[in-house]
Amino acid sequence: MKIADLDLGPRPVMLAPMEDVTDPSFRLICREMGARLVYTEFVSAEALIRNINSTTRKLHIDDRERPVAIQIYGREPDAMVEAARIAEEAGPDLLDINFGCPVKKVASKGAGAGMLRDIPKMLAITKSVVNAVSIPVTVKTRLGWDHENKIITDLGPMLQDCGIKAITVHGRTRSQMYTGQADWELIGRLKADPRMEIPVIGNGDITTPEAVKSAFETYGVDGIMIGRGAIGSPWIFHEVEQFMSSGSYNPIPVEEKFAVLRRQIRESIERIDEYRGILHIRRHLAATPLFKGLPNFRETRINMLRAESEAEILRLFDEIGQKYFNTECHTNDTNQ
Repeated sequence: MKIADLDLGPRPVMLAPMEDVTDPSFRLICREMGARLVYTEFVSAEALIRNINSTTRKLHIDDRERPVAIQIYGREPDAMVEAARIAEEAGPDLLDINFGCPVKKVASKGAGAGMLRDIPKMLAITKSVVNAVSIPVTVKTRLGWDHENKIITDLGPMLQDCGIKAITVHGRTRSQMYTGQADWELIGRLKADPRMEIPVIGNGDITTPEAVKSAFETYGVDGIMIGRGAIGSPWIFHEVEQFMSSGSYNPIPVEEKFAVLRRQIRESIERIDEYRGILHIRRHLAATPLFKGLPNFRETRINMLRAESEAEILRLFDEIGQKYFNTECHTNDTNQ
């Protein structure tokens, strides 16, 4: 699959942009694990042009994580154009426009998925951003605003006509948020539309290598984006690569999974500070499948998610490793 001149190879699987998740460390780990393309956290156009430090930091790119896309969102064409130019200066391989974020504080103000209620403005912003930068521009969006307005099969060709080089579709409406089941049938219908000449990338409910293979074969998409399925489980990209190439995969050893989580904790602390770094990483610890189904784990889980120091979390890791996996998880680390 190619996005303009960027060749991602056949059937690429990518890391979706996620706020408070796809920081530089996590992106790099996912790239090392096999993600063909990674995306930054959402970057607010308004905050970027006001030079808000917490926003401008999101533009930092490590060359080792390439190819990487910066994703911006906003509701005003002028602000989006200015933000696009600022983002381009950071040197991403692609610039992505977020027309899919469903959270109230974004969508209710007309940005993200809120733009699905104002298609003329969405198209105007897209065309303006495409014309403002020299790097390829892509779009990530949803099926529509609600069940009665699933417009993606009409919207896709219109966005293509604005000059974008790929489109990613999350198989839910804004009203669904992240509930219910993603509708891949409509994504497949968009891909099958003879008008579509750019890559169509599918997103939603992809949590296993088997689901990746099935989505490619059933719906014919050009690429697949994994979001929540990668939180606390960046090794999913390694498993997907194995499965797609050989039809089977060997899960990485428990010790290596612990080592990956240790690395995330360490690098989160190094990037921010110990207290805020621990807070940031809790979402990954809460979501990781490594601890799913462990018997009598509730108290340990609570203690882990309440821990406020690296030493405390690593001590708990060691206890978990000995109790549930018969392994010394504190002695292993990785810089993969």
